Amino acid sequence: MAASPFASRSPSVAVTSPNTLRLKASGGTASKPTPMPDQELTEQLNAEVRQKYVKDKKLGEGTYAVVYLGHLRDDPSSFVAIKKIKVNAEYKDGLTMDAIREVKYLQELSHPNVIALHDVFSSKDQNLSLVLEFLPRGDLEMLIKDGDIQYGAADIKAWMGMLARGVWFCHENFVLHRDIKPNNLLVASDGEVKLADFGLARSFADPYLNMTHQVITRWYRPPELLYGARQYSGAVDVWSMGMVFAELLLRVPFVAGNTDLDQTSKICEAFGTPTEDNWPGVTQLPNYIPTDPAHRVPLQGRDFFLRQFPTAGPVGADLLMSMCALDPRKRSTAVQVLRHNWWTMDPQPTRNEDLPRKTGTKKMGEDLSRRGGEIDDGPFKNAARQLDFGAMK
Repeated sequence: MAASPFASRSPSVAVTSPNTLRLKASGGTASKPTPMPDQELTEQLNAEVRQKYVKDKKLGEGTYAVVYLGHLRDDPSSFVAIKKIKVNAEYKDGLTMDAIREVKYLQELSHPNVIALHDVFSSKDQNLSLVLEFLPRGDLEMLIKDGDIQYGAADIKAWMGMLARGVWFCHENFVLHRDIKPNNLLVASDGEVKLADFGLARSFADPYLNMTHQVITRWYRPPELLYGARQYSGAVDVWSMGMVFAELLLRVPFVAGNTDLDQTSKICEAFGTPTEDNWPGVTQLPNYIPTDPAHRVPLQGRDFFLRQFPTAGPVGADLLMSMCALDPRKRSTAVQVLRHNWWTMDPQPTRNEDLPRKTGTKKMGEDLSRRGGEIDDGPFKNAARQLDFGAMK
């Protein structure tokens, strides 16, 4: 893959405290603005970064941000996406924690399957602008929903491989994404899938430090978070990966609840009822609700995944089952996912240049302008997959 023209540039921002951002010098050949005598150094550096880019048409707008197409001033063919985060008066300095997290983690992560942050600058109205890699091919959700686009097992294997490598890299760098879903998986012009929207990300915590369980969009949220777990691992991201895998295979979300309680119920109907026998300690989680023994669903085995996901084949179904284990301690890790022998089985992953694609700059704008955890009110809004799980026991 050709090297990005931004590969040698470091993001021009550093996080110095939970609500403070400090600008620092970045590379580039753009002409420097003439400094005013009373300008502080940080203002000069901020102006220098801002002058490097030209803002073009609006790609999308939400309550959280406005996204524009832009390009380098000295190279109109080098496109970028400029995400202008709106000032929020409820927060110190007008910055939400989502914005701070996104800057913090994107400046720490550089990988072909993670969206690149090129620069950060502020404007006169105190809005913060993130200059991101331009990904003109939309996202995986768009491809899943488009009935005119046909894709098969080899395409799914290619997309899942890119996602797995991106998640593995995050976990290797002690970062939990905490909002993996198809519309956060953007597609570059060369077909590469990029993990985006780090607004809910956080560093791995000390094993005894509590974390919030109110993360990850509901349809992709693992059972331990629905049960209120406050200590968890990268297994939460792996469950989300499994839900994306299932959705690519079925072309609709696999378990799509309307409320947290409904989501928990659908997971139990699909995969089995969590008990102390199949998930030791589950009954101690804060939001665990005991199930009448007469209504418990047996834990689903390999045969269920083979019947429900025939496109994956026996080995692919085995991988999906390992990603959807109810007990997070029994769930595959990201590195175990990548070491699974499904990747070496036929069919081989489709080459990037041969993957199904369509232009989706407007979709990119919509994706980047949403806050973390928001879900698209599209055709799947009320289309939770209706399956007769009772017949599959």
